[in-house]
Amino acid sequence: MIRSSRTWSRSALLAVALVAACKGGGGGGSTSSASVTLLNVSCDPTRELWRDINEHFVPAYEKQTGTHVTIKQSHGGSSTQARAVIDGLDADVTTLASFVDTDAIRKKGLIAPGWVERLPNQSRPYFSTVVFVVRKGNPKHIKDWPDLVQPGIQIITPNPKTSGNGYVSFFAAWGSVTVRGGSRQDAIDYVTRLYKQVPVLDSGARGASATFAQKQIGDVHLTWENEAHLEVQEAKGELEIVDPPISILAEPQVAVVDANVDRKKTRAVAEAYLKYAYTDEAQEIFAKHFYRPSSEPVLARHADVFPQGMKLFPITDIAKDWPDAHKQLVGEGSVFDAIYQPRK
Repeated sequence: MIRSSRTWSRSALLAVALVAACKGGGGGGSTSSASVTLLNVSCDPTRELWRDINEHFVPAYEKQTGTHVTIKQSHGGSSTQARAVIDGLDADVTTLASFVDTDAIRKKGLIAPGWVERLPNQSRPYFSTVVFVVRKGNPKHIKDWPDLVQPGIQIITPNPKTSGNGYVSFFAAWGSVTVRGGSRQDAIDYVTRLYKQVPVLDSGARGASATFAQKQIGDVHLTWENEAHLEVQEAKGELEIVDPPISILAEPQVAVVDANVDRKKTRAVAEAYLKYAYTDEAQEIFAKHFYRPSSEPVLARHADVFPQGMKLFPITDIAKDWPDAHKQLVGEGSVFDAIYQPRK
C-alpha cells in the first residue's frame, strides 16, 4: 500500500472547516445552530479510539467555529453495522473495517460514487493487521499459522459473515498458505482444519475478545493488532501477543454518508471530523491505540511498537480486490460456506 506522508495541521484543517461551515459546506450545507450532533457508526474494537479522537476534535472545532459538536458512537460487527446503516441507522459518518462494508452502503445509494478518493490515502487514515493472542507463557508454542491447526488447539475468531475482524482473519489465514506458495486446495484444506478447531463464532471482535479473555475459552485468539494490545493490557500478565511472520494488510476506510448529512445538514462538520483524522494530532492518537498511522513520519516515531519484521501482504495477493476476496472466500456460496459446519 502507498501511504501518504502528508498530514495536516489542526489549525489549517479547522480554518478550512470554518470557511466550509460559513458557506454551508456544499451539497447539503451545515446547520445554522450552534450545536450539532453526529453519529459515527463504527466496527467493534474501535470504541476507545474514536472516544479519544472525539475528545480532541470537539473542543478544537468549537474554539475555531463556535459550534459545539456532540458525537455519538455505534459499534458492532462491521458487516452488521453496514447492514444497519442500509436499514436506516442514521449515520453521519462510517468508520468500518474495510472497503467491502462501506461500499455496500454506497451500492444502496446512501454514499455517493467516488467516496474513496475524497480523503487522503484512499480514505484510509490508518491500517492494521491480524495477530495472535495466547495464554501466559504460550503453553501451546504457537508462533506461526501452521501451529494453529495442531491437534488439541482451540482457536477463537469472530464470524466472517458478520465481523470485519472475522473476514480479515479468514483472509489472513488463507494468504498465509497461498502467499507462501501453497495452492488453492492447500488453502482450502488449511482453513477447513482451522475452523473445525473453532468452538464458537462470536458476531464481532469485542465478543470474541470476551470469549477468550474473560470466559477463558480457547488457546489462541486471532484478532486485530490493536485489540490484541488492549486484551493483554487488561489481562495484567495473563496473556501475550504473538506476531506471526506473515499476516494481512488490513485497510479500514472512512466515509461521509451523503444522503444522511445532506438531509440533516451536517455535511460541513462531518467532513471536518474525518479530515481531522489525518492531522498529526489524530495520527498520534491512532498510534496510541495501536492502530498503524497512515502518516509515514508518525509511524516511524512508533517503530518500537509496530513490528517491522512482519510481512503484511495486500489483498491483491489473494484476490482481485476486497469485494472479490469477500465474494470468493466468505460470501454466499463461498469457500467458508463449503467448509464450515455450525456446531449443534
